[in-house]
Amino acid sequence: MEIELLSSREEDTIHVGRALGNILEPGDVVALTGDLGAGKTAFCKGVGEALGIPSGRIVSPSFTIVTEHRGRLPLSHIDVYRLSSEEEALDIGLDEIVSGKRVCLVEWAEKIRILLPNDCIRITFHILSGEMRRLSVEARDDPRFGTFLSRVKHLIPGD
Repeated sequence: MEIELLSSREEDTIHVGRALGNILEPGDVVALTGDLGAGKTAFCKGVGEALGIPSGRIVSPSFTIVTEHRGRLPLSHIDVYRLSSEEEALDIGLDEIVSGKRVCLVEWAEKIRILLPNDCIRITFHILSGEMRRLSVEARDDPRFGTFLSRVKHLIPGD
């Protein structure tokens, strides 16, 4: 499945995160890519809310590589912005974290692409102008995503 969504405000991006968070299961990995300030952390706040984690607890972990949260499902919020290589990610055990029985949100996922499962959910954030963002969502074919699509269809261009 591959879809494009348009977000005209931060609340739209948080809504997309909530919609996805509601269908996530243990072992799901969500790889987030996009420019600085494109909405990755806002999206993570929405996922966290769907998992029962107060949005104030989800912050940009730029100085902490992994932040663990307890909610309906365990959540690992990972930010690899400051890592210099995939080898450094291996040295700190990120391969074990992303293969565990938790939900993993990985910001700057392009830096550790080889460590991510082939079937991870990939979301690319594009800054169009001002608050306008395009979110490109790529996921395996799974019946759960019908529920996700029904909750975000108002953000699909042309719908």
